[in-house]
Amino acid sequence: MGRIEWAMWANEQALASGLILLTGGIVGVAGQFNKWEFAAYGVAAGVFICLLEYPRSKRKKGSTMERCGQKYLTSVVKLFGPLTRNYYVRAILHAGLAVPGGFMLPTVLGTACLGIASIIYFLAAVLGEEWRPIEAKQAAEKKGHPAPSMKAPPENPPPRPPAEMRRKWTDGVPPETCHVNPVAITDADV
Repeated sequence: MGRIEWAMWANEQALASGLILLTGGIVGVAGQFNKWEFAAYGVAAGVFICLLEYPRSKRKKGSTMERCGQKYLTSVVKLFGPLTRNYYVRAILHAGLAVPGGFMLPTVLGTACLGIASIIYFLAAVLGEEWRPIEAKQAAEKKGHPAPSMKAPPENPPPRPPAEMRRKWTDGVPPETCHVNPVAITDADV
């Protein structure tokens, strides 16, 4: 069985927590809660987390589904280099961003989810994982022609006899080995 890539789980958790933090912040500001400044912080932190976490990392083995429009944010994440690629940095960043959201009820759930994402990122960092961009050539490989090792689709419905036993009709005449019905059927018989 393969190894679990914890960063994939952390990415999904952090993206969801960013959306939850953003939603809680909007509720806190619109509801005119006491200490609404923490809610405004939740809105800003939620947007930042969503932008940071939207691009998925390339998996070590197998293929990775690229999110719609990810290539534009991938270039921004690549621009910041080790600050955004290193999962230790992301774990500390998410833990720090989670703290102010805990002071207000609408943002508590987003804070708790972000804390969990921080723990998962820390685990991914300890196991040596790192954010790697999905290259454009990987997406182009999927759209290419089938590999030359692929065979043509079968011509006969199942069950199929072995290839050497199959005979093909030539010019509408069955091969000698085919069974021919001795009784002729006409349209009048039907």
